[in-house]
Order: sequence, then C-alpha cells, then structure tokens
Amino acid sequence: MTTLDINGKRHKIDLPDDTPLLWALRDRLGMTGTKFGCGMAVCGACMVHLDGTPTRACVTPISAAAGKKIVTIEAVGNDPVGRKVQDAWLALNVPQCGYCQSGQIMSATALLKQHPRPSDEDIDKAMSVNLCRCGTYQRIRAAIKQAASLNEEPV
Repeated sequence: MTTLDINGKRHKIDLPDDTPLLWALRDRLGMTGTKFGCGMAVCGACMVHLDGTPTRACVTPISAAAGKKIVTIEAVGNDPVGRKVQDAWLALNVPQCGYCQSGQIMSATALLKQHPRPSDEDIDKAMSVNLCRCGTYQRIRAAIKQAASLNEEPV
C-alpha cells in the first residue's frame, strides 16, 4: 500500500511500487487531466509537479512519488501562478487539439515559479521537454509572457 499526497489530499493506493504514477492518477483515481502521450518521457503530456518540480508521470514509479507533494492539472489553478498561466492560455486561445496542454501548463507554471520574468532562452529551455503536435509554440510562448506580466501584479 502506497500513500500519495495528491492535490492536498492523501490517497492510499494498492498497486505495485513500480507502477507509473500516471496510471495511478488516471486509472485508480480518475484524474484524467494528466495525459498519456508516449510512455517514454519524450512528449511531456503527462507532466505533474513533485514537490514543485515538473516530472513526467509516465516513467515515475509511485514509490518515487510517495512522501512528496504531487500537483496535477486538476489543482494547478489553485496556485496564483498556475491560475495566471491558465488564464493566459484561455485569453490567447493556446490549445488547438489541446491534448498536450495540461503538460504544457504544468511546465509553464513551474517555470514562472522559478523565474517570474523569464527570458526567451528560459522559456525555450523549460518548455523543450514538452511537444505540441499541432505546433502552437508561438501561442505557448505568448501565453507564458502574458502570465509573467500578470505575475508582476499583486496576487
């Protein structure tokens, strides 16, 4: 039995320790916002935060997530920075098909929490772990910049 702290709630999960966190989230807990894209830590669709660090849930065993604070797309908007990222995403109509966007938002939120005013180079580096098959990279960059400008306003 593994206990996971997900979005501020404790969940006891009876799965083998090497079960990917993604499957615990999606199949056991019904949190389907975190997407399965490739299963090889290449696309970033499965991005979650483990103690604030963007982490690919498809290759992270639940044993590695135990004892850490896990935040998924379902709760990232509870954080002021995450809310500003989501608002910018909506304002600029970033998603096309939308499949990768939860992972993109998780990476962008982690970036802005570390670098409230990121340079283009910071954005490129942080977002290079996420693939968008529709090619919405210009809108993603614009949304990050808009969220960063909102970040300068009081919360």
